[in-house]
Amino acid sequence: MLLSACGGDPLTGDGKTDPAPTDTIVVGSANFPESRLLSEIYAEALSAKGVKVSKKPNIGNRELYFKGVQDGSIDLIPEYTGVLLKHVNKEAPEVGSDEVYAALKKSLPAGLIVLDKSSAEDKDAVVVTKQIAAQYSLKSLDDLVPYCKDLVFGGPPEFQNRPDGLPGLKAKYACEFKEFKALDVGGPLTVAGLKDNTVQAADLFTTDAAIKANEFVVLEDPKNVFAAQNVLPLINEKKASQQVRDTLNAISKKLDTKTLLELNQKLSSPDKPEPEKVAKEWLASAGI
Repeated sequence: MLLSACGGDPLTGDGKTDPAPTDTIVVGSANFPESRLLSEIYAEALSAKGVKVSKKPNIGNRELYFKGVQDGSIDLIPEYTGVLLKHVNKEAPEVGSDEVYAALKKSLPAGLIVLDKSSAEDKDAVVVTKQIAAQYSLKSLDDLVPYCKDLVFGGPPEFQNRPDGLPGLKAKYACEFKEFKALDVGGPLTVAGLKDNTVQAADLFTTDAAIKANEFVVLEDPKNVFAAQNVLPLINEKKASQQVRDTLNAISKKLDTKTLLELNQKLSSPDKPEPEKVAKEWLASAGI
């Protein structure tokens, strides 16, 4: 009701903005489980330190939520170094972890900063089923090139236009697929598409528990279409007090790829625990 009276939520596309309260950190997330989990980790840790927090989960893709961070309606969101760098600088050539991080810090718009990067990495990857990998003898994207024209690719709609999506595969591997099917962000539609052969290759995240569960094959990327993707917080600089920085940096220090895989597996377990519960349990176990 308050949002309605103020002119609407800035992320609904009505062009009006509602700045975050000055005494509160608004923590957002993208529209996939890992982002939601990381945002809960950030929010719960800050709240435990006495910081006033509100949550805005499942906003959508980067093209949508980044506008919210820029206009001040979101203060904090979990991000990934390489894809964020490509979002703010499409021509960025950096691919290594430290190089990407250094370039990202220099490339962000005024008023936005990233804090310490974690060693946890979750990259986009081109994934195929075990059967497709055997049929075409696929281990890397180089192996895929002769067959791209015969295969249907599935992924989130934005993968069609992002520089590290289909344009990157075309530029670095001369790979152009027979067809693109818009599915979801590393979610059940993409997994189902691979399993029922509606798509023969797809974009999934390397920490997705479905890869191991379904024996999918992650194709190697020797030409680095997908740069380093270390998890880290993107935050409004005005809200980054020393206490906030110390708390979020402590999370990044503890978070590694093995931990991220384990947390994603918990999220996808049969009992489907709430991200908030998984976040609280991990924070307690990590001593944060």
